[in-house]
Amino acid sequence: MKRFQQQARYWFDNSLSKKGSFPIWVTVAVVAGALAISVVAAIIRAIPALNIEITETSNAFESFWYSLGKMLSLGTAVSIGDRLIAVLYWFAGLTVMGSIFAFRTVALNKTIERMKSAPSPILDKNHILILGWSPRVFTILKELKIANANVRKPLVVIFANVDRNVMDQEIAKRAGDLGNLRVITRKGDTTNPVDLLRANVEGAKSVIVLDSDRAGDSMIVSTVLAAKSISNNPNQRFVAEVDDSNTAEALEDATNGQVITVIPRDVIAKVTAQASRQPGIPAVILELLDFAGDEIYFAEVPALVGKTYFEVQLSFAKAAIIGVLPFGGEPILNPEHSYKISKGDKLVAIAEDDDKVTFTGLVDEIKRPKNVTSKRVAPKARNLLVIGWSEMGKAVLTELAQFLPKGSTADIVSQERYTEELLEQETSFGDLKAKHLKSTGEFSQLEGLVAAKSYDEVLVLGYRGEKITEAEADGQTLLATMQLTRLFQKELKEGNAPRLVAEILDPLKVSLAKTSSVDDLVVSENLAALLVAQLSENPQLASIFHDLFNPTKGSAVHVRPMSDYAKPGASVSFAELVASASSQSETAIGWRIRGEDGFTRVVKINPDKNQTITAFEQDGLIVIGKSI
Repeated sequence: MKRFQQQARYWFDNSLSKKGSFPIWVTVAVVAGALAISVVAAIIRAIPALNIEITETSNAFESFWYSLGKMLSLGTAVSIGDRLIAVLYWFAGLTVMGSIFAFRTVALNKTIERMKSAPSPILDKNHILILGWSPRVFTILKELKIANANVRKPLVVIFANVDRNVMDQEIAKRAGDLGNLRVITRKGDTTNPVDLLRANVEGAKSVIVLDSDRAGDSMIVSTVLAAKSISNNPNQRFVAEVDDSNTAEALEDATNGQVITVIPRDVIAKVTAQASRQPGIPAVILELLDFAGDEIYFAEVPALVGKTYFEVQLSFAKAAIIGVLPFGGEPILNPEHSYKISKGDKLVAIAEDDDKVTFTGLVDEIKRPKNVTSKRVAPKARNLLVIGWSEMGKAVLTELAQFLPKGSTADIVSQERYTEELLEQETSFGDLKAKHLKSTGEFSQLEGLVAAKSYDEVLVLGYRGEKITEAEADGQTLLATMQLTRLFQKELKEGNAPRLVAEILDPLKVSLAKTSSVDDLVVSENLAALLVAQLSENPQLASIFHDLFNPTKGSAVHVRPMSDYAKPGASVSFAELVASASSQSETAIGWRIRGEDGFTRVVKINPDKNQTITAFEQDGLIVIGKSI
């Protein structure tokens, strides 16, 4: 019997899973129920005692029955039998209608969920397509909003294997007001070419592939190949985030440069290392990367054909010329001052907008000084204190070690509970000797370190990995900066405190970090996101940023002492500083001078050539020049 029941239940469950079976079973249940009630009704009517008409209507039970009958719509039964039959009909009707309503509700919910998942294809064209989902998407959207402010109905499509509700809610919460930028989200498999057809890859003007996990580059490669397999547009450019430089090189070579790769870890490490090396570098890099303020443009000016690079630099009052894009070649940053512009060459300029790259005439009154080379003091060995650790720390110190003098040291302090991969107690990064100390997280330990050794710089890195969330990592960074501010109260007042560089992961925490005495703040997620957004709008910038982010190989951004170019206390125009920098084979693009309060330093990229300042101690000139 039990075996028969199991087989019957199994058969019934399987039959329900078939399409269209539910209405059939409802019909069977209604017919069977009607037959059963008919039989029960006949039995009840065959019992005389149950069919006696009730004439008394004033007692309490009859009042209750009247109310119940009205509420449940049982009718006006006048005998006990009729009342029992009415209750049976009511119960049977409720069961049938409830089942039907439940079935329709489930079907309707499935329809709504299907509509929410938006299986419909994207019909728009010239949209920016983002494949994948990561915290960097919010900064990218903010930058694309600014970049497309003058575009009619700009559209960004985000296609990722994430629920649309989650994406829409996170965008509304973290991206803020996106103005006229329209964002459409779709859920789907980015590695499936059939699924990707819904995103209209071929119709997109640019495609951004985000690295959304820590599982290596296999998903990125699969996504790029899937997208390219359904796009026949040879001029389309892909900007893809990858983790490994070998993967980056392979992707670019295999696609003949159609795919431009960005390695977020390398970008963050290089900027952090440069921030530790020179004050103000992060602010300069962010100014060049974001779409607010000045950006990099290309402009062809036939009137300057045959003129030298130095003459060209002074021929634009509201644009800073930083290089040349030879006809059919790659951009050259900071060429020789005698480089002559040829027909078809384009100038690489920093300007507020492309219409600001306007030729304002040759300037003859400002001459290039001859044989002027400032005597720069050879740097001394430096002592670094590094608080916090992750794989990023290795990249930062490896990068930084290339600039530090021999004999420099680094003491690394990290809490083991947040660190996935601990270093050996003694290790080295090139010529940089490092000592790793386990941190207790106590203020007294930090106080003891500072008391025992004099540090030139303190670098606070964010923890990363499965052991700690992004919010907790930024909390540890903020706590460390507060403790350091407390430790160096006296030195801060006297102006001889060690430089403090801190890394923040979440851009939303920037305002909190600025309340401490941090000299330079590196916002990690912003850097990679800004670079991706720039390259998606203008792929030609790839080689320029490659040079700027490789200071040991290309023409790097430097913040040099203003005294190398002008006499302290003297009034000098930016045009004169451009000429002075040219005499040292450098291209001036801005300055870092003290603000209105007299203490903080303010970065200004591309000041007007006629603007003058009085050079003070600790002011700096921002230049593009050969590596140190």
